[in-house]
Amino acid sequence: MWSLAVLPIDPCFFQVCQKSNSSEYQFSSFVFSVSFPPQLSVREHAAWLLVKEEMGKEGLLVEKDDIVQLKEAYKWIIHPLFLEELGVPADGKSLFEVSVVFAHPETDEDCHFLARTCASCFKPAKNKQSVFTRMAVIKALELIDDDDFHKNFRSPPSSPKAPCTAVDIQCTNGAIFVAGRYNKYSRTLPQTPWIINGERKMESSVEELITEHLIATFKADSFNFSSSGREDVDVRTLGNGRPFAIELVNPRRVHLTAEEMKALQQTINNSSDKVQVRDLQIVTREAIGHMKEGEEGKTKSYSALIWTEKEIRSEDVAVLDSMKELKLDQKTPLRVLHRRPLAVRVRVIHTMQSEYIDEHHFRLQLKTQAGTYIKEFVHGDFGRTVPNIGSLLGTTADILELDVEVSISFHTISP
Repeated sequence: MWSLAVLPIDPCFFQVCQKSNSSEYQFSSFVFSVSFPPQLSVREHAAWLLVKEEMGKEGLLVEKDDIVQLKEAYKWIIHPLFLEELGVPADGKSLFEVSVVFAHPETDEDCHFLARTCASCFKPAKNKQSVFTRMAVIKALELIDDDDFHKNFRSPPSSPKAPCTAVDIQCTNGAIFVAGRYNKYSRTLPQTPWIINGERKMESSVEELITEHLIATFKADSFNFSSSGREDVDVRTLGNGRPFAIELVNPRRVHLTAEEMKALQQTINNSSDKVQVRDLQIVTREAIGHMKEGEEGKTKSYSALIWTEKEIRSEDVAVLDSMKELKLDQKTPLRVLHRRPLAVRVRVIHTMQSEYIDEHHFRLQLKTQAGTYIKEFVHGDFGRTVPNIGSLLGTTADILELDVEVSISFHTISP
């Protein structure tokens, strides 16, 4: 009687069931969230004042927290009905959420007195049809004293003239995370879309070649791509592959069998010879954090094809093989200065192994501290990286090809 006539037998219940059953969402449980009109708080406050007064006559003290909120009582009633109709239980940890927003025509009428007594609580806001938002009403109710409330609102409240109506029913799935490793075999493929001043510089990217198929399979609205480090557009990624993770936002599908995941991985690999993935699997949000843990302490392996201006002999480059734990001072490279702060970073070249090719070329295998700029270590970046291959060999040097050999592990991905 004092509520706003929101009952499980209302058409809203059947609308929610129809919306859930007709959606493409895959779910085995659900979370039901409901937003009631703001004046319900006013009516609950009036009911609580009445209960407090009546219990006070018996010498009993009642706090507002002792009263079960109508929203919770409503869920108690409707959850079993949903179980019967949908065949799945309510679960607060479920990825699948059904949310309902109720509205009532008497909201402004019931709340108007609060705007007079607590004017500071109600300020016009963008994208709000009414100043009487739930939070504003609750704040005003915390400030108004009992006498002022009674002067302006009946306790118990009068019956509403009309029932609530559901103005919005939404179904959504929480994000899921797919992780794996990728190898990049192209020297003309960026990791993420390469767009400068609104103009695309490369036709595709590692991110797009992988996520295109994930979006289609999981029927997600959007995605967020992340990886353990990144390589330049002209650098190949070899070895075990670079760990990556993709957050799929609002996916309709949330479960794939091992066979389906294997087939999805094969679909990605068959679609392009530029990128190949392995160990594709669904992981937890917590596992994504492990992917980036301790990145600065990781060791990276590289293979670089180097050109020298001066003619060299095998014994000239062999001197590099004996250098261990070589410390570099690397000033932020010119090529990334537009997006990285200017700083001098100390990096370490753990080992080097040279392979002489001819009087102007040799290949160098390096093991380095993560975060080392290899290209700059080779050509010196106009003296911004010290020492560098050019200064160590006493000649101008440049890098022609670079491969990164990824062997780092990812906690949730099997070897």
